[in-house]
Amino acid sequence: MTRRSFLTLACSVLMLSACGFQLRGQQDYAFKRLFIAGGSPAAAARLTRIVQGGSDTVVVTSVANADATLQITEGRGINTLTLNSLGAVEEYGLNLSMTYSLTAKDGTLLIPSSVIALNRAMTYSDQFSQAKAAESDILFADMENDAIDQLSRRLSVVRSMHPAPGQEVPAIVPRAPLPPPPL
Repeated sequence: MTRRSFLTLACSVLMLSACGFQLRGQQDYAFKRLFIAGGSPAAAARLTRIVQGGSDTVVVTSVANADATLQITEGRGINTLTLNSLGAVEEYGLNLSMTYSLTAKDGTLLIPSSVIALNRAMTYSDQFSQAKAAESDILFADMENDAIDQLSRRLSVVRSMHPAPGQEVPAIVPRAPLPPPPL
């Protein structure tokens, strides 16, 4: 039995290495002290854990002590996706947009105002309104976690606190929605 489990483990390791799987590893941010302004407390706490746990950068509580300041603004929205034949809502669309910018201590704009936009679809029933409210909270928390993960990767794109002309990090904004298909 132990031989079989060893072979299974060895095959799993070989398959993971063959597909290109690699752990996230250590990040190397250009800044060593980061101040996070705005955003929800949960988002700031998660970003702090990711930055401090995966790099030698420290999140500070004062702008005066920071090498860079990350400004975060979040927006949440709910819209109706589908209605049934009686006009009652069957499905909602949940939207989260996180706008952020990174500025150096001397005022140099390291990352211009950029947006991370996420959405999820959620079915709805009046019978289970309390459960659906809890589900929407879980979906918003999940989207926020996804946005923070993306933000931490985008922060690692900054290579210098004083980028040369043409080496600046470009702003990222979501694309416009696709036009409706022709009839």
